[in-house]
Amino acid sequence: MDEKLRQAIGLKKFSLFSPVLNGQEKNATEYFRRLAAEPVKMPGTGERHYSEKTFTTWLSQYRRHGFDALVKSRRNDKGKSRKISAAVSDKITAVRKESPFMPVTVLYEKLAGDGVIDPLLISRSSLYRFIEDITLSGSLSEGVEEKESRRFSHDKVGQLYQADLMYGPILKNGGKKTQVYLHVVLDDCSRYPMWSQFYTVQNFESFRHCFKEAVQRRGAPRLMYTDNAKIYRSQQFEFTCASIGCTLIHSQPYEPRGRGKVERFFRTVRMRFLSAVDITKVDSLDSLNSLYFKWLEEDYKRKAHSGLDGLSPHDVLMSQLENLNMIKDSRVLEEAFLYRISRKVQHDATIQIDNILYETEPHLSGKRVEVRYDPEWIGNASQRLPIFTDGKKIGDTWMVRYHDNARAKRKYPGNNRHKASSAKSAGTAISYADMMGGDSNV
Repeated sequence: MDEKLRQAIGLKKFSLFSPVLNGQEKNATEYFRRLAAEPVKMPGTGERHYSEKTFTTWLSQYRRHGFDALVKSRRNDKGKSRKISAAVSDKITAVRKESPFMPVTVLYEKLAGDGVIDPLLISRSSLYRFIEDITLSGSLSEGVEEKESRRFSHDKVGQLYQADLMYGPILKNGGKKTQVYLHVVLDDCSRYPMWSQFYTVQNFESFRHCFKEAVQRRGAPRLMYTDNAKIYRSQQFEFTCASIGCTLIHSQPYEPRGRGKVERFFRTVRMRFLSAVDITKVDSLDSLNSLYFKWLEEDYKRKAHSGLDGLSPHDVLMSQLENLNMIKDSRVLEEAFLYRISRKVQHDATIQIDNILYETEPHLSGKRVEVRYDPEWIGNASQRLPIFTDGKKIGDTWMVRYHDNARAKRKYPGNNRHKASSAKSAGTAISYADMMGGDSNV
């Protein structure tokens, strides 16, 4: 199982229990019972059933250790023979299906008594791990009602943010034309733009900056609602949402009805801001954003909104500041927005990131690791990038210093330069007479 698949499985687990985490489902027991009644399509393994206890365990692991606890660790016995053969596996699976609720301790004794397993070769803990992989629930519940599709509106700020992108005007600076794009992260309850800004690109990095500003200034949402654009489907975005305890929700393809509030915001921007700006006199992105920020503060945020019973977005937000989920630890915030990429350390202990060569400790050569970084760090020779495996930091990587490496002394058998340097540092002198065999008359 490669790193990408393990990460995808962790994100799938989070998506299953996140409605309980964020209060969408009030009765966790009933919700997990409904989940257990239907097969779950898990990345890489296809459809399979999970018990209510499994969902509860995943939720508990996340609350204790965060998202990294959901990522399945690599097997320690990779490349070695398994204790449980294919034939024995089929027999254990058959018995488990007949008695799905039998305690594993009782199941172990039954299998040993029937001669299916040899207690000297297969321990109870080995059976526990095997059962965890093949756990099956009872038969499917009948008469499960389909979910209803309803309009929604949250009554508390910070519960749900909506994000979207709008094509902005074309700026002209001399003979150069630049298309700009407007990102916004909008609070569903107050219609308050938690952060919004024009950018010259519409890629994930520009949205990442907008979302980070929103979370840093106004707190993390319980739910994040977007359309199905590529930047919102990015696994990096899923990592960030999972790290801050936010459930990511995508609208149905070709169904704009759930995004009415943010579409209304964009229409207001076009009618009340862009229509009043002489774009021919705006010569830079910074100038456009300065005008835009001023308009937001003095106009949009302060004026009464028809959907807020005559109140302004600013009034609603200020009246519910206690509901904002602020992230007080800056380190947690920074780590949540770091990029995560999987790389294999080459034989010379190097890693390539954005066509820049990085190096790390030699003992990590040949291992696959996860590098976490902020894009602004790339190319900074003084910035070290942390590297992880199984969610634990195991070291750092840094830009290759070619000139320093050229002068570095290599330690290997037969390296006379290294031996001579060591002898000199130890205060050992070598005389010409000794080199000639001790004859002083020569």
